[in-house]
Amino acid sequence: MTELDDFRTDVRRWCADHVPADWRASQTGVGDAEFVTFQKQWFAELHTAGFAVPHWPAEWGGGMSVAEQIVLYQELAAADAPRLVLAFVGIHHAASTLLAAGTDAQRQRHLPAILDGEIWVQGFSEPEAGSDLASLRTTARRAGDTFIVNGQKLWASGGAHADWCLLLARTDPKAPKRKGISYFLMDMSAPGIDVRPIRNAVGDSHFCEVFLNDVEIPAENLIGAENAGWQVAQSTLGAERGMTMLELAERLGNAGFRWLVELCATRDADGNRPLDDAVVRDRLAQLEIELTGLRGLCRSVVEGHDAGAVGPADPSIVKLFYSELLQRMTDFGADVAGLPAHTVLSKPMSSGWESGAWVLDFIGSWEWTIPGGASEVQRTIIGERGLGLPREPASA
Repeated sequence: MTELDDFRTDVRRWCADHVPADWRASQTGVGDAEFVTFQKQWFAELHTAGFAVPHWPAEWGGGMSVAEQIVLYQELAAADAPRLVLAFVGIHHAASTLLAAGTDAQRQRHLPAILDGEIWVQGFSEPEAGSDLASLRTTARRAGDTFIVNGQKLWASGGAHADWCLLLARTDPKAPKRKGISYFLMDMSAPGIDVRPIRNAVGDSHFCEVFLNDVEIPAENLIGAENAGWQVAQSTLGAERGMTMLELAERLGNAGFRWLVELCATRDADGNRPLDDAVVRDRLAQLEIELTGLRGLCRSVVEGHDAGAVGPADPSIVKLFYSELLQRMTDFGADVAGLPAHTVLSKPMSSGWESGAWVLDFIGSWEWTIPGGASEVQRTIIGERGLGLPREPASA
């Protein structure tokens, strides 16, 4: 056996011993307190095993090769392990930003704290600045060694539980919209912050809106140079298209597809199975082909990123492909499951977008075609940056 085979065996054995067998049942219909407790305990389990931040540099507790990370996420997905929902922004977005543009003091302060359970939220989108993020209106006015922040952020996932926030705010209102933005680390316990959960279509409240009223942020919490926050933000946004997409693709292609096949193989009261229908079998085969393509594409992008060979449109291709495949797959699951699936009113809190509660999964899948750049925006990026097509003329 190769070292990679040995590593796979070790991860598989660890999953058999540590993935909670009943976590889906125990995490269905629970309150916020139980969800937060479970998430922190699961993160601690992964951290103890060395599996929580494999993509971080070795000196900060990571250091796995790309091949090892791929194996790790494959095995976690195959074992149907819970997702790190609350830690997601911290271990991916915050960490990538701190490592790429933070000061040594900022890294020393926050990276160990993230490993100890510090929760982060992303304060980017606003009511009138979603896909066109550069149109944000939240302001940060300098007052000596402090910035005074006023404005509103929207769709801040996990904001109700966050300790810190990655915040974009406009520090030069006269500059072109991408030139006058700065990037801050904001303590969510600071006075003047009002977090309000938003109940979504499936009954969850992980989205929040955050109101900022004269919030003081020390200048030492500025990431990068003042008015250069847009460039720093690319490090954060890039984290959404790396190992995070590989993990999501593996989960969709492992447990998600397995549940879909099991659903199609389930007999109804008359003893019939959807799988006996040739159209259903053909649809399953098509989805499996697409899932194989998605997983291969994600691996290619991750390996290319490690080698410095990622194309300018590759992240958009991955995001577009995943989000629309997720929709097609959950739509098919809801169709096969039929009317009984509409009576399922809750799903496991620590699951992904492929929980097996097919109607709720389908409704939730629409989140992926909007945040982080809507599908229309991704197609524009692919056309212009990937294919070299001319930009569309500005509207009159």
